[in-house]
Amino acid sequence: MSISPARAAAFDILLRVEREDAFAADQLHSPKQARLSTIDHALATELVMGVLRWRSRLDEAVASASSLKISKVDPEVLIALRIATYQLFFLERIPTSAAINQSVELVKRARKRSAAAFVNAVLRKLSQRTTESDATRQSIITATNAKELAESAAHPKWLVERWVTAFGMDVTKRICASDQTIPETTIRLRGRDADHELSAAGIALEPGVLLASARRVTSGDVTKTAAFGEGRVAIQDEASQLVALLVGSGPHLLDCCAAPGGKTSILAEHNPQSNIVAAELHPHRARLLRKLAGHSNVYVVTADATNLPFSSSFDAVLADVPCSGTGTLARNPEIKWRLRPEDLADLQKRQIAILRSAMAQVKAGGTIVYSTCSLEHEENTDVIQEAIEGQEHFRIEDCRIALQRLKSEGELVTDDVERLTSGPYMRTLPGVLPVDGFFAAIVKRIA
Repeated sequence: MSISPARAAAFDILLRVEREDAFAADQLHSPKQARLSTIDHALATELVMGVLRWRSRLDEAVASASSLKISKVDPEVLIALRIATYQLFFLERIPTSAAINQSVELVKRARKRSAAAFVNAVLRKLSQRTTESDATRQSIITATNAKELAESAAHPKWLVERWVTAFGMDVTKRICASDQTIPETTIRLRGRDADHELSAAGIALEPGVLLASARRVTSGDVTKTAAFGEGRVAIQDEASQLVALLVGSGPHLLDCCAAPGGKTSILAEHNPQSNIVAAELHPHRARLLRKLAGHSNVYVVTADATNLPFSSSFDAVLADVPCSGTGTLARNPEIKWRLRPEDLADLQKRQIAILRSAMAQVKAGGTIVYSTCSLEHEENTDVIQEAIEGQEHFRIEDCRIALQRLKSEGELVTDDVERLTSGPYMRTLPGVLPVDGFFAAIVKRIA
């Protein structure tokens, strides 16, 4: 029996995610997967993201039907079992025989032929169960404590416990439910006629919930359009766009952690007369940055954001720092299985170093926008407090001032600015708003 291209691609991607800490989204949009038909790519995406979102629930089911402990099952075999179990439990239109037989063939393809009978037996047992998708999502709503919520929503218990402490049970349920939902595709319009061009190409759009320049794709594949291929539209979450808009204007701007370049492009487009320096640590990412943010007023340099090599001062600096990414689990579900509590302290050290380096680059009267796509206080408020402690020439600005400016300029279209803030900071929470989870602080140099 031949294996469908979609299942073969999903298996290969999940194995790379497991073995190499690759990111699923990058793999799904790699040149290798471009050969897939639209239908096969959609199924591969569904399988990869579904397995990663629901991994703990799938493993629990496999363990209940297996004579072996999960820890004793080879990675290739376990991935094939997860792919089939996801189809059996969550995809009602997939025939049971196809889900089972294809995963048996995947095991053989992976040179684990001796495990084929084991895989077949486990999946035959699981096929007797009813579809779980609706019941699983309902159990998120009815969970009464962090343990129940973590189990039903397929999240690590330690992470859910943190969120319950920080945001309360109701909000944490909304975050977890959002993480387990396929996120909408959001685009930023970069050309005046891009709206009409996309509509003519059969792409159905709705207005953004936060920004005038944002649109939500309700049907159609925007990546197949000429407007996307030629750069007149860009795929970018609205909260991510908003962070870049907070930076404002000035003749000399710095983006000190710039790759892949979405926020750099916004800075360039809104400040066409400014000189914008975009720094990136890794040479290969700097090369990508030059391609994706190829504006004439953007100067890309390869540099460490913790030790920036500039002698001049900037009017404004964006420090969109490397972080845990816990605000983006709907798009990057593999993060929740990799992240450990002790990782937050290591990330914080680098984040503080980057922010302090950015503070050294801004002129008097200038501002730094510090941002993450993390929900964790160690990476957000704790970094701000640590970096400015004892710094008499710096103060935290209230983000409401910048948000009201964007409102008056017509960039921000929501009427509820308060939902975007927590104290003086900008904060978006998945499930509370239909955007990724972002944090931003504005630090002003007063002398």
